[in-house]
Amino acid sequence: MTRHGLHRITRFRSGPRRKAIAIGVVGGSVVAGIVATMMPLLASDDLSIRAAADTTATAVSQDGDNAAKTTLATCATRCDGNPRGGREAVIEFAVTTVPAAAVNIRATLRVHAWQQFAATVTAHASPLSARESRPPLTSAGAALDSVTSVSKGLNEWDVSKLVTGNGSWTVSLAQSGLESRIYWASAENRNPDLRPSLLISYDLGAKPSPVTTTRPAPPPSPSASPTTAAPKPSPTIAPTRTATPSASGTLPSGKCGSVSDKLVPSCGAWWGMYSPAGAAGGWDHGKAVTDVESQVGRKFDIVHRYHDFSNSGSNGAFPDTYESQQMREGRLMFFAWESRDFSAGTTLKWSDVYGGKQDETIDAVAGRIRAAGVPVFIGFDHEPEDEPNKGSDADFVRAWRYVHERFASAGATNAVWVWTMMGWSGHYSRYAGLYPGDRYVDWVAYDPYNFHVCNGSTVWKSPSTTVGGFYRWLDDNGIGAGKPRMLAEFGTNFDSSDPGAKQRWFQEFPAALKAHPKIKAAIYFNSAGMTSRTSTCDMTMNHDASAVAGFAQAGKDSYLRQPTGGSR
Repeated sequence: MTRHGLHRITRFRSGPRRKAIAIGVVGGSVVAGIVATMMPLLASDDLSIRAAADTTATAVSQDGDNAAKTTLATCATRCDGNPRGGREAVIEFAVTTVPAAAVNIRATLRVHAWQQFAATVTAHASPLSARESRPPLTSAGAALDSVTSVSKGLNEWDVSKLVTGNGSWTVSLAQSGLESRIYWASAENRNPDLRPSLLISYDLGAKPSPVTTTRPAPPPSPSASPTTAAPKPSPTIAPTRTATPSASGTLPSGKCGSVSDKLVPSCGAWWGMYSPAGAAGGWDHGKAVTDVESQVGRKFDIVHRYHDFSNSGSNGAFPDTYESQQMREGRLMFFAWESRDFSAGTTLKWSDVYGGKQDETIDAVAGRIRAAGVPVFIGFDHEPEDEPNKGSDADFVRAWRYVHERFASAGATNAVWVWTMMGWSGHYSRYAGLYPGDRYVDWVAYDPYNFHVCNGSTVWKSPSTTVGGFYRWLDDNGIGAGKPRMLAEFGTNFDSSDPGAKQRWFQEFPAALKAHPKIKAAIYFNSAGMTSRTSTCDMTMNHDASAVAGFAQAGKDSYLRQPTGGSR
């Protein structure tokens, strides 16, 4: 998290190629959509299409008369003792503003339930009319996606197989595994946040040619600085994680469950955490992670740690004992390596790095990474645009390439290189000059935040708005074209005027990732960072029970449940 958090509330420049559309329905009439990239600071509702019509298909009059009802219902064929009591929720959407040149169209159906249920609910392409009064149940159309348990709050289905562009699209929800009714919010519900919605995103045409890396710039500032030495590293690791490599570091295609040699999952995204250790906990970097895992009910795929150039203790001699254990337990490590000494409070120059003064440290770290024996993420000096004391942008690029080459010479080919920027629009003109080149970068990462009032803003940014600005800019400018993307840090404040806002933000986050499918990993920065905890500001994920519940729900989404790695 940069010390200049105010940068994060600046509007991103509009991008002509990456689009998300919104269509609203008021009293059954469709209102024309707006293009999200014209104004990125939109409420989350503005990123979704409202239902044009909905009803419950059933032979039971109680739920299916298609009058103005605030609920829809689903139930198995035998329902509440009635052998013919089956119900399906039928929802129609009118899509009108997808351009003819749109490609890679992605559509996510979102429907709200008030309780949690142990039931499977499958979205189907529906032959039924959502405008009919109590349409009879009929054979379901093609299955699109299923949820295997119903969550309290928003539930999501990928309906991209059905929604391929403009048109009228009708989906039915069919229930199995539970012979009692589940009620869902309808388009007539008084709370617009609960109404069924369809999130659509797409790309336009072909990508532009990559921008030539010619310009220089300044350095990054670390988000977190561990301050004491801890255990010595344990270089020999016998990992249990298995990956099925595909041959390249670009976005893989194929069966879910495969992972490329550059740690790119074939579908979905990795779910990660930075959870700092402290003196009160004895600087136990293992427990700092497992305590959060216990809170959210799952193991993280990626553990993010910040290290320095001291080459000693847990700050600099990495992988350390904790990280070695985490790798043995199947987690992926992401080492953010800073050219500074945390304990001494000193900062290196990038010219010191490429000038050979740090060769002993670089080679020692490369040797330990090689000895780890498994692929690991590593990034040299994240957010380099935010620390000019280290040198120019050209100095950063030269230092990055120098470190990369020494790793290659040392045989540390299991290092997966992550180039991490702030992603602030004020630095857009510099990013081409900060990019080391495709040969030296495996993943492109950035650090988006919904700071809200933590840095003086009154704007509450939805997850899609939070992650979308730099994502579109990368698309528009071709930097790292074809590379997987990562949210190396992300986070959100709470809203003191709306106690449920942070929980909903987390619940909506998987949909934002699905709408930005080049993001293949997301890592929460669970620290106050450069902000201060106040009555209106707390960026930590677990500052209250509702936030934890929302984050836990996000981590259960199938998109973030990789069949390999920590979430197994």
